[in-house]
Formats: sequence, structure tokens, C-alpha cells
Amino acid sequence: MKKYSAFAVAREALRHHTGWQRAWRDAQPKKRYDVIIVGAGGHGLATAYYLGKNFGITNVAILEKGWLGGGNTGRNTTIIRSNYLQDPSAAIYEKARSLYETMSQDLNYNVMFSPRGVIMLAQTHHEVRGYQRTAHANALQGVQTEFIGPEKVKELVPIINIDGPRYPVLGGLWQRRGGTARHDAVAWGYARACSDMGMDVIQKCEVIGIRQENGKVTGVSTNRGDIDCDKLGMVVAGHSGHLADMAGFRLPIESVALQALVSEPIKPCMDVVVMANTVHGYMSQSDKGEMVIGGGTDGYNNYTQRGSFHHIEETVRALVETFPMVSRLKMLRQWGGIVDVTGDRSPILSKTPVEGVFVNCGWGTGGFKAIPGSGWAMAELMAKGRSPLTDAFGLNRFQEGRFIDESVAAGVAH
Repeated sequence: MKKYSAFAVAREALRHHTGWQRAWRDAQPKKRYDVIIVGAGGHGLATAYYLGKNFGITNVAILEKGWLGGGNTGRNTTIIRSNYLQDPSAAIYEKARSLYETMSQDLNYNVMFSPRGVIMLAQTHHEVRGYQRTAHANALQGVQTEFIGPEKVKELVPIINIDGPRYPVLGGLWQRRGGTARHDAVAWGYARACSDMGMDVIQKCEVIGIRQENGKVTGVSTNRGDIDCDKLGMVVAGHSGHLADMAGFRLPIESVALQALVSEPIKPCMDVVVMANTVHGYMSQSDKGEMVIGGGTDGYNNYTQRGSFHHIEETVRALVETFPMVSRLKMLRQWGGIVDVTGDRSPILSKTPVEGVFVNCGWGTGGFKAIPGSGWAMAELMAKGRSPLTDAFGLNRFQEGRFIDESVAAGVAH
């Protein structure tokens, strides 16, 4: 494909923008592929991209029942961080964060990565101790974080109220190289790069069955016919349980909605990301000026992708004391995504009981920040049968009791 550049923009301006190519080919399914990835979200596209880039496997189809990036990839709050307590979590999230830093150059596509920094507020003495512990763990892991006091928090976020009667700010865990990126652009950039390598990105192609013989995968059945393959990657987030049922095994996950909203655009007032886990809300400001606000998952299993009034009330009520200006803003729009959560609130990147079938799921609310690291690790697992980044995240950890408890470590209940 033609390379994007400032010169290309100038050239096409002179041509009245008639020479631009499609970002990716509208492919038709072939009868057989070496690898099929089910799910054209960020994780699935990243897996396919690194299969091609790192291992030269390009006879790959990425199947999507809807439209590319129409699931959680386009329905999140775009936060990128790697300040996790447990070693396996820190390793894969830091791999992802480091890949985000060069992603625009690697993909020749501007994903608008903004390393503006992330603060996780400590608003109880328990959180102070917990985040100080995490900062020490991060130092051992090679992840750059530091615990800062309330005065430094106020300096970084002038609009914050650090003296709230119920939720005073006692400090925060500060990761300078955390930040945000444009969620749609991440999916589009990976899709363009995959298509450029000869892979087929096939939308409106729903998998309705998984075919196997003697315990080994042979292909999938779709609403557009049967497709054969040697290896199959299931990367469908909240719908992972349904796909696993088709293959004849069960996954220890639950699917719940996670809602978010944005305010009307306002002048720049906050240039970092702030997460307040005691009140269960987080906020950043987009390039367009909207305040991007998120909170906790719904308290019941569901597959809805829309917002609800109780989320507005619970999340915004929690943030108003810490950010009084929020009370004067109007909501612009609201949405929901389907997140898949495991018992230990850590992901699953694993082989499965069916030979040739691999699964990548269980990211909960941390999926977007992990996309490049997840794809890198999943590609290595599928190509070589093992990846150091995925060793701790296998399905067998639930049988063996080797939980990676990030619900406590992250200081948040999901």
C-alpha cells in the first residue's frame, strides 16, 4: 500500500484527494487458511499483525461478525498504563505500553498516542499503603512509576479538590509514560497493515460452528460457508464463552457491561488521566475537549451495549466531590461495552483442550491498554506453542490454584 506522509497529503490535495487507496481490502473468504483469527477488534488484529511481522505467517483470515473495531475496541476510555502489582501482569502491560510508543511509526498510521501520564488517586490510608507497595514492585519490574503526595497531585491537576470531606486526596501512583491513544485508529492501523501483508480482513462473517476431527481443529463454519484452517485463535472478548461452547469446552468467565460517557466539549483543563478507585470513577480530556468519564462494571451479567441512568448517577456523583466542575457539564453521549471477567480478574491467553485452538479473553476492563502486548504474546503462542508472556495466563491456572489476583493488586474491584 502507498505510504502515508506529509508529502502524500500535499500531493493528494493537488489531486483533489482522488488518489487515496482503501485502507484495507474488502476480502472474500477463501476455502483454506493457515490461521483463522475470530474477532477483528484490537486484540485479534494485533495477533494477526504480529503473526505476519514476527513469524512470517501471512496466510491468515480475520473474521468479524459485525464491523471492524465495532466491539470493545471502539467502546472504551482509551487509557494506557502498566502499573500493575503482579509480575506477569506488569510484564505484558509494560510490553504493550512500550509498543504503543512506536506504534504510529511501525504501522505508518497515526494512532494519536499521547503519553500524558496517569495518576491513580490514593483517597484512603489503605490505598496509600497499597500504591506505595505497587511503586516498589514496579521498580523491581522495571516499570517507571512513583508515589506522589497531594501537593504534587494538585500541581498536575489544578481542577482537582484535594480536601474533600469524604474523599480527600492523600497522594497518588503516578506513571509519567502512561496516557491515551485513539481507539479506532489502533484498529484501523492494524487492519491496514494486515491487509498490506496479504491477510484477509472479512467483515459480516459470523462463525456459527467450529469443526474438528480426532480432537484437532479443521476449520470453522460461517454464515458465508465453511473455511478450513490449521490453527484457530478465538479473540472475541465477551462472546468467548459462546465460541468455546461451539468447540466443546467451557471458559471460567462472565460477561458484563461496562459503561462510559463524555461531556460536552470544553476548553483544555486537564492534561493527565486521573483514576479515583475509591469513588470508582476515572476521567481524562479528549483532543476535542470532551471529558471522558468511566466507572465500574454493571452488577449483573448482560450483553447490552448501551448506557443507563443508574451509571450516570453512580459515576458522576462519585466524581463531583473530587472534581466539582463536573457538576456544571452536560452529557454529550453515553455507551457500553461487553467485558469478559475471570475469577482472578486477569486474562486468559492459552492453548485449549482442542488441538490447534487458542483463546485470548478475560481482559475485563483492561483490554485496550493491552492490545499490542496481547497481540505480540498471542502470536508467539500460536506460532511457537509457547510465549514467556503467556505462561502465567494459561487455563490450567484455575485447576492448579495459581491465581493472578489483580482485583486486589489494582485497588479496584474488576
